[in-house]
Amino acid sequence: MPEHVQIRKDLPSGTIIIDRPALRNALSPQTIRELQTAFEDLHGERKVRGVILTGAGECFSAGTDLKHLAEQFELPDPEHLWEEEIPEILTLIETMLRFPKPIVAAVSGPVAGMGLALMLAADFVVAAEQSRFSVPEVKLGLLPGFAAPLLTRRSGVSHAQRLILTGQAIDADVALRLQIIDELVKADQVWARAHQWAGELAQGAPSSHQLARQLINETISEDLFTQLSIGAANTAAARSTEAARRGVQAFLQKKGSVDWNE
Repeated sequence: MPEHVQIRKDLPSGTIIIDRPALRNALSPQTIRELQTAFEDLHGERKVRGVILTGAGECFSAGTDLKHLAEQFELPDPEHLWEEEIPEILTLIETMLRFPKPIVAAVSGPVAGMGLALMLAADFVVAAEQSRFSVPEVKLGLLPGFAAPLLTRRSGVSHAQRLILTGQAIDADVALRLQIIDELVKADQVWARAHQWAGELAQGAPSSHQLARQLINETISEDLFTQLSIGAANTAAARSTEAARRGVQAFLQKKGSVDWNE
């Protein structure tokens, strides 16, 4: 039985819930594998016409499970684990981009790092007014290899560059203006509005949705999958640096920002 992910069916939508609220829905390797299985399960459900991706509690996802990553740093050869885990993240994002049914991200609360990458792999994003969005990897000695190409596709190079290089969080109204999200609603209306989107989308032909997503994600955005593959390699490379060790440890020990000049 899945431990980190739950599935709900409220036809015509199916909902995938990242269910680790005590850890702000952080993404561990197990979480990634369970998300992959959840999408595969809903792929075959003919009556499910759209998929909603959301997080349990008051956070969509805080991104990579940094506690788990810090434990890996202490192993004699963590690189061999990342050689397996990072391709699994890439496979999940590619699965979402190639999924035959529309995907709506229903976002309540903060979204960061790898969580932002999953959100951006959806077709539409409905967010609560108090949501905040960030790509904090540079402050941790890491790299947002998956979020970077998806954010650039959504918002353009200049906006993506500012968010990635500063690591600063932005409010929901700014995210809406930058076209990172599609719609803002009250916190208690996020899932309901995403479900309404799924109902509206169900008026289109399934075959047309599949072909349209292929056209948009694999033809018009023809370099996207290459960029994601390069991002995966760079993500692994960044994890192997001393900067990553220092940044993640400082974050977990709540030491504040790292003095990278030391």
